[in-house]
Amino acid sequence: MSDMIHVVCPHCDSVNRVPADRLGQGAKCGKCHAPLFTGAPVALEEGRFAQHTQRSDLPVVVDFWAPWCGPCRMMAPAFEEAARRLEPKARLVKVNTEEAQGLAARFGIRSIPTLAIFQHGRELARTAGAMDLGQLLAWVGPYL
Repeated sequence: MSDMIHVVCPHCDSVNRVPADRLGQGAKCGKCHAPLFTGAPVALEEGRFAQHTQRSDLPVVVDFWAPWCGPCRMMAPAFEEAARRLEPKARLVKVNTEEAQGLAARFGIRSIPTLAIFQHGRELARTAGAMDLGQLLAWVGPYL
């Protein structure tokens, strides 16, 4: 029996137990039956953030951004490509700091884009500033 990994559904936020050796084999949510991995970042607001960062066994890479931010918009395609490449080893999410001002304040986001990695509710790493795909993959790599 392989180890079970807790994965939060990006659609309905249910926590699913998935065998570790089957993560990349098209796992679906037991509640809503949607794919657990879509190859795209998940947009989270304040109400969903805790569920994804605290209940998932996967590292959660968070992009704190705003729509008016030029560097954020420049980095968006690299972040999307990173989601395609890093799933199912990590979940990539985006938090719009204009809409989730409470989260931005709670985590002391002073500049955007700010990237942070969470696992089991704990922040493991943080960096500020836009990155290209290579830099982003290299930064996340040690936490996978």
